[in-house]
Amino acid sequence: MSRLSEALSSLVPVDETSAAAAEERQNQLTKPPGALGGLESLGSQLAAIAGKCPPPVPTRPVVTIFAGDHGVLAEGVSPWPVEVTAQMVTNFLAGGAAINVIAREVGASLVAVDVGVATPIAEPTANAATANRLVRANVRPGTANFVHGPAMSLAEARQSIQVGLSVANKLVDQGADLLVTGDMGIGNTTPSAALVSAITGWPARAVTGRGTGISDETLEAKIAVIEAGLNRVAAARSVALTALNLVPGDMLLSELGGLEIGAIAGVAIGGALRRIPVVVDGVISLAGALVAASLAPEVVGYLVAGHRSVEPGATAAMEHLGLEPLLDLKLRLGEGTGGCLAVPLVRAAARILSEMATFGDAGVSGSTEG
Repeated sequence: MSRLSEALSSLVPVDETSAAAAEERQNQLTKPPGALGGLESLGSQLAAIAGKCPPPVPTRPVVTIFAGDHGVLAEGVSPWPVEVTAQMVTNFLAGGAAINVIAREVGASLVAVDVGVATPIAEPTANAATANRLVRANVRPGTANFVHGPAMSLAEARQSIQVGLSVANKLVDQGADLLVTGDMGIGNTTPSAALVSAITGWPARAVTGRGTGISDETLEAKIAVIEAGLNRVAAARSVALTALNLVPGDMLLSELGGLEIGAIAGVAIGGALRRIPVVVDGVISLAGALVAASLAPEVVGYLVAGHRSVEPGATAAMEHLGLEPLLDLKLRLGEGTGGCLAVPLVRAAARILSEMATFGDAGVSGSTEG
């Protein structure tokens, strides 16, 4: 099992030589140059990640759903009670959630990880469908309210990242060749927006959305809560509000939460360490990606943005990371749904490079324009 410090020191950038070879091959395939748009750039990225062209076609994708609760829920940022987090994990294990349906459709397996759920999760009924789906790695039963103090200790924040790293390593050891990040945690768009604001420099109001569909009044209260938390952190760290991005990602994670966000950062680091593509979902997953990139910028080359969430923080995070989303379906559910829907596109991008004929192979004349 890789330790976090060792993993961070072992990361290497993606292989640009393989990316260039993929781009050259794309131009030889039986199509006008660039005609497949984003699929071509994705294929080149997959080659860079794998370090070879053509890249392998992913056959064993796994959706990792990290679950945690949040003390900031006490500020009224969501109308849903804290117990729903544990109840939804049970739903994941029973196969009844949206992510279960989508995962079955695209041929992905699913693992739920309790990294910080406040309510005890019942032991799932043992059967072939739920076997090994629940990982118990609870760092603490929910974070503290970040308005009044740190969401967790720095040691706990780093432990949550380690949970994700360990899960990623184990899954790759078991044969996973594509990791999709997912989340569950009532109120978790609040710490996500706070982290996005702190790391990207976008104002809290510009990155805060309605989450599960809150009213205008609750949205204004949510923005005020995030602003209060960010001001507290700036004062505690003796930096200007606009300079919070100078605070290391693990420290910001400890200040703002949450545990599932930290675990998602760990999966991103783990995927990069093992040269496996990591498809990130919506704003919670992207907050985790920001934390990971703050600790190790090399991680970004291994990330694929599955979709553009309607949460405004998602767009801010993707712009900061330089990621282009594969899909834009106006989703805001989380769970890994948007990331999982992008799995067929990842497969297609890799398969095009390995299976599509070149002009020479097919005996087709190429363009005369240089």
